[in-house]
Amino acid sequence: MLLLSEILIQNPQLDTFEELLEVIRQRRQGAMFFRIDVKPQYADTPTDWEDRLEAAFT
Repeated sequence: MLLLSEILIQNPQLDTFEELLEVIRQRRQGAMFFRIDVKPQYADTPTDWEDRLEAAFT
């Protein structure tokens, strides 16, 4: 299972929501499930952030 909190902890260099989406796209291989357990705290986090994270994983 891929946890959003783990991605954020492992990638402190990320500065934007778009960078986060790219990391999720790269990490989805090998993971069957994705859990959104925290809200990303980037200035550019959109209102539909959960939907966009799910879409990046699938």
